[in-house]
This record gives sequence, C-alpha cells and structure tokens, in this order.
Amino acid sequence: MEINESGDKASQPNDFTTYYHGTKANLSTGDLIEVGFNSNYGQEKKAKYIYLTATLPAAIWGAELALGEGRERIYIVEPTGPIEDDPNLTDKKFPGNPTKSYRSRHPFRVIGEITDWQGHSPEELKTMKTNLEKLKKLGIEAIED
Repeated sequence: MEINESGDKASQPNDFTTYYHGTKANLSTGDLIEVGFNSNYGQEKKAKYIYLTATLPAAIWGAELALGEGRERIYIVEPTGPIEDDPNLTDKKFPGNPTKSYRSRHPFRVIGEITDWQGHSPEELKTMKTNLEKLKKLGIEAIED
C-alpha cells in the first residue's frame, strides 16, 4: 500500500480486475484518459483526478450523467499507476466502497468498449439529475477534489 499526495492510502491496480470508465467521449483502443481536461461533472473545472469503477452499474451512471452531446460510452480501461478509493462516494455516501469506485492522477489506457449495456429508465435518470441539480443549488459539488 502506498500513500498518495493527499496522504490517503493508494493501491496498485489488481491485474485480475476489470475496470470501466463511463463517458460521452469518443475514444479508441490505446487512447489515454488523463487529468487536466474539463471534468464531465459539476462546474466543468480542470479535472485533478480521473475516475474508474470495477462495476458496470457505476460505469453506466458515469456514462449517463456525463456532460456533452456525444453518445454514452463505457470503456474498459487499465490504470497506468496507483488508484485510490473515490472519496466522493466512499464513506461520504456509501460506507466502504460498494460501487468499487476509484480515482487516480495517472492515465487510464482504453483497452476496449462495452457496447451492449442497458441504461436506466428515463424516470430514474430524471430523478438522479433532479437530485444533482438540488445539490448544485446548495453549493455541493458532485466531484470534490
């Protein structure tokens, strides 16, 4: 176990875990997803971290809630460096890490795309977006760096 720049525990990715990244970006196998681009969420600040998950349901939410006009996509990615639990979900919202959501400052390499997946119903999406809008009005960001 390593300690990251913020003093939290970080771990090396598990070679046997499949990781996903949900987005609306059009990427190809071999592309790198890196920090420094505008975030898909919140106020679209320059992202200090990039996010991935080891569960398809969490990646589906990521794709569906991402900003932009592109098609919702879910990529299979491999981290190129240490990852840490996503503090936006872990313990603040869900004790432990049941969504298996992580973040890193190191790039993720796209190694494939999941093209056959079922999204949420329009009602579920509307409820989630309404709740996120309420948080935004309260000054609570979806992503806290």
